[in-house]
Amino acid sequence: MDFIRNIIEKAKKQAKHIVLPEGLEERTLKAADYVLANDIAQITLLGNPDDIQQQATTLGLKNLGKANVINPKNHDKKVDYIKLMLDLRKAKGLTEEQAEKLIEDPLYLGAVMMKAGDADGEVAGAMNATGDVLRPAFQYVKTLQGTTVVSGAFIMIFKDKEYGHDGILVFADCAVHPNPTDRELAEIAVTTAKTARALCGFEPKIAMLSFSTKGSASHEMVDKVRNATQIAKEMAPNLAIDGELQADAAIVPAIGVSKAPGSAIAGQANVLIFPTLEAGNIGYKLVQRLAHAEAIGPILQGMAAPVNDLSRGCSVDDIITMIAVTSNQAAHK
Repeated sequence: MDFIRNIIEKAKKQAKHIVLPEGLEERTLKAADYVLANDIAQITLLGNPDDIQQQATTLGLKNLGKANVINPKNHDKKVDYIKLMLDLRKAKGLTEEQAEKLIEDPLYLGAVMMKAGDADGEVAGAMNATGDVLRPAFQYVKTLQGTTVVSGAFIMIFKDKEYGHDGILVFADCAVHPNPTDRELAEIAVTTAKTARALCGFEPKIAMLSFSTKGSASHEMVDKVRNATQIAKEMAPNLAIDGELQADAAIVPAIGVSKAPGSAIAGQANVLIFPTLEAGNIGYKLVQRLAHAEAIGPILQGMAAPVNDLSRGCSVDDIITMIAVTSNQAAHK
């Protein structure tokens, strides 16, 4: 697909350093081998070097010798990383004994590497639950300065080019925050705009979705979206954003003109911000299945360094794509 090829080509130019904590997982190793063979990113694998080499030999992988391999139980920076963990979390009750144990967990090691500036991003989740991937990231990588909420975007790619930007729409939040406040929803809109620019290469036109268009309904949920739109405009005055808009008014030109005359976004939106996680998750899955759209994500937004969580049912190609996505996020953080 052209979009994925473009993401990979852009990643090659960035030469970012991505850490893969699941260093013995078969799909992860195959993806790393491809990434290294094609110079898409620099790779660090976490795991016992002997075990990784044996697995590479078994799988017939020829390029993993280019990877940096770190044994979580024994490496040159272990003491430094423990000190960093204590500096960051001692006030939260972290003891030295706990830190010594946690740093041997590849997911914690990956997060601390990013905090220390020794990696630009992380991709994991092929064999770990989402909570286990994100917990160390929240504790050590933390959110971007000025951002309080992490969200998950999906890039939806359609064969039909009628909607969005040449058949591409960005949906958020579809993965993380169940019921954001108006301010949190505004933050999600602003961070999703950054994702659209960094990964899709277009200027975002953001629709704040609701079951109401410009006062056609009255409800506290409509008020939340309307307030979020105003807050987002104050946070990013140059952002092209409008709301509240119903989905059809957001993406169908004729309906946009009819329901929201004078709006620069109605009928032209390429970024859709859903009012709740429930709506976003249902929306992307319906579109994916019924419209046969390619769904790339979830792409985590709002972190100080990009951390992306894979589905445990992911393919090798999914991991390659997410490494490229993470590299592009790192270049634009």
